[in-house]
Amino acid sequence: MDTSQAIRKRWAARAYLDKEVERETIRQILDTARWAPSGSNIQPWRVEVVTGEAKDKLGAAMAAARAGGEAERPEYDYYPGTWVEPFDSRRKACGLALYKAQEIRREDKEKRMAAWLANYHFFGAPVGLFFFMDRSMSAGGFLDMGIFIQSVMLAATDQGLATCPQASLASYPDIVRKALGVPENMLLLCGMSLGYAATDAPVNSYRTERAPVDEFATFHG
Repeated sequence: MDTSQAIRKRWAARAYLDKEVERETIRQILDTARWAPSGSNIQPWRVEVVTGEAKDKLGAAMAAARAGGEAERPEYDYYPGTWVEPFDSRRKACGLALYKAQEIRREDKEKRMAAWLANYHFFGAPVGLFFFMDRSMSAGGFLDMGIFIQSVMLAATDQGLATCPQASLASYPDIVRKALGVPENMLLLCGMSLGYAATDAPVNSYRTERAPVDEFATFHG
């Protein structure tokens, strides 16, 4: 699979097969992703990989916090406080399409909550990853981390695996940090589900669109 194919083939899977991913395969993915570029080669990434009982216990703890009404407390603002166009319309279309794929009506609060809690259980994936960087990093560190995380997803795609990058897995950083023994100087950016996609699951029929080149690029000269 070439790079262009991997970029176009990658998608966010929200249902996974009950099929183990070998540790060596995970290592190969990270071994490829570690070659991602970073400013001055600082390589600010740290990855915590969870599987088996460790994953299940951590997922249950996060889900219990959310179901119990505990406020989410991510360590940075992922989204803006006020939305402007075209971003507001895009996010709304994304949410509507996702719920439609799952046949969840807007007024069905119980199903909406169940769908949200599935985030914390890694959508049934056998592997969860948490991405951290040192708090001393500035905005450039976020750029470096984004490049690295994309590299992880593309390397996984090349291995025939599916992923879902999740800001929701950074909603309870204290729970994650305590469970994994991560020190306070490390900032939790996001998590990711990794595994073999359940391609027949209705939620996995959902795909997002992309704006054409002429909407975001201007050529000069």
